[in-house]
Amino acid sequence: MSDVIAAIEKDILNLKLKTQKQNIGTVVELGDGVARIEGLSDVSYSELLDFGQGLFGLALNLENYNVGAVLFGDFTKIKEGSEVKSTGRILEVPVGEGLIGRVVDGLGQPIDGKGAIKAATHYPVEKIASGVITRQSVNTPLQTGIKAIDALIPIGRGQRELIIGDRNTGKTTIAIDTIINQKDVICIYVAIGQKTSKIAQLVAKLEEVGAMDHTIIVSASASDAATMQYLAPFAGCAMGEYFMDQGKDALIIYDDLSKHANSYRQMSLLLRRPSGREAYPGDVFYLHSRLLERAAKMSKEYGGGSLTALPIIETQANDISAYIPTNVISITDGQMFLESDLFFAGVRPALNVGISVSRVGGAAQTKAMKSVAGRLKLDLAQFRELQAFAQFASDLDPATKLQIERGRRITEVLKQPPFAPVSVEEQVVSLWAVTNGYMDEVEVEKVRDFEKAFIQQIKLKNKKLLSEIATKKELDEKMVKELEKITKDFVGTFKRGNKK
Repeated sequence: MSDVIAAIEKDILNLKLKTQKQNIGTVVELGDGVARIEGLSDVSYSELLDFGQGLFGLALNLENYNVGAVLFGDFTKIKEGSEVKSTGRILEVPVGEGLIGRVVDGLGQPIDGKGAIKAATHYPVEKIASGVITRQSVNTPLQTGIKAIDALIPIGRGQRELIIGDRNTGKTTIAIDTIINQKDVICIYVAIGQKTSKIAQLVAKLEEVGAMDHTIIVSASASDAATMQYLAPFAGCAMGEYFMDQGKDALIIYDDLSKHANSYRQMSLLLRRPSGREAYPGDVFYLHSRLLERAAKMSKEYGGGSLTALPIIETQANDISAYIPTNVISITDGQMFLESDLFFAGVRPALNVGISVSRVGGAAQTKAMKSVAGRLKLDLAQFRELQAFAQFASDLDPATKLQIERGRRITEVLKQPPFAPVSVEEQVVSLWAVTNGYMDEVEVEKVRDFEKAFIQQIKLKNKKLLSEIATKKELDEKMVKELEKITKDFVGTFKRGNKK
C-alpha cells in the first residue's frame, strides 16, 4: 500500500513541476494591425506577445482593464476572441556579420530570396542610449565624397546630421553617395514607407557599384503595415549598435522619419492615444529622440566604435519650422538643407549653405581639408552677400567683381553629379585651386572641364602627391609648392587649348 501512495505522490510532484504559470488574455477588439486584449494581468511595456499561428505583437498601451498591442505580420489570421499569451521577453532582432549584403524586413527576416540568415546573436529593438561617461567627442571624419558637404558641413563618426528638404531635391542621393564612398564603415539603410520599386532600384544600384558588400537594407515599404514601418528604424539601429559594440564604425540612414512619424500617428490613433500639436501624439519627440540618441562615438575604454546617424526629413514648401522638422533639428547635431529653388536652377547637390550647419565643424575634418575649407567658407559667404548686385556688374568696383566671379566658380566646382563620390585628396586639390584664384580666368561654363583635366594632370605629372595628401592628411609647404608648379603650367596649357 505504501508503494502505491509513494508512486501517486511522485506523479503529483512531477505534475507540479511540469505545470507553469501562464499569463493568457483574449482579443476583444481588432483593427488595422492593432489589438485590444483583456485578461493579461501581468505584462510589461514593449513585451512580446504570442497570438499563435506564428504571429507576434508588441504591448504598447498598458491600461487599467486592457492592453493595447500592435501586431507584426498578417493580422487577418486573428479574430476577436483569439487567445494571446505573454512571453516574458522584449522584442529582439538578429544582428551580426551575416546580415551584411542582405535585404531584411523590420523584424530582421530576409526578404531578398537568398535563403536564411546566419545570425550570431540577437539585440533588443529598444535600448537605453549610451551615457555621457562612455562616449568621447567626435573627432574622426566620415567622408561623404561630396565636396560641398565634406568642405562646408563636415560629418564626423558618431554624429547625427539631418538631411532635410522638399520632395525630389536629392536627399536620398546624398545618402546613397555616402554609402558608396565608405570603405571601412558598415552601412545600414532603413527604407520607411517607400515604393517597393524604388527600394529595388536602390539595391540594384548599390550592387552595381559593389557597395552592397558593406551594406544592410532594412525595408518597410509603403505596402507594409504601419507597425512594421514603426519598427524598422529601431531594428536597423540595433543592427548598427552591434557593430559599434564590436569597436567598428557603422553608418545608419533613416529614409525618412517623416513617414515614420506618420506610421506612429496611425498606430497611436488606433491605440486611442491623445494627439498633440499638429494632430501628432504628444510623445512623438520622445519617439525620435530615443532613436537618434543611440548614435554615438564610444570612448576607447568601451571599444572605440561609432554609430553615425543620417536621418532624412521631408518638408512641405521648404517649411523647416513645421512640427516634425523642428523636433528632429533640435535632436540632431546639425542639418543639411536642400532647397528646391537651387535644385531646379541646376545646383546639385542643392545645398543651402546659409541654413545648413554642422555643430561638430572642423573637428570632423583633416588638416588638409581645414586648410582649404576656411577660405572657401569666407569666399562663399561674401559671394552670397554680393550675389544680388551681380546684375549690376558694370557699375561695380574691380574687387567686388572679383569676389562675384570667384563665387560663381566656387559654385561650379561644388556641383557634382549623383553616384560619383570624390576622394578627399582630389577634393582638397580642386578646392585649393579655386580658392587660390587659379580658376578666376577660366570661363564659368568650362570650370568643371578644367577641374577634371587638372586632376588628370596631377595624376600624370605627380601621382605621389595625391597619395601623400591622403596619407599625411595635410598640405605642407613642399606639397603646396609642387601644386603651384603643376597648376601654373596647366592653366596656360588649358587656356591655349581652349583658344584653339
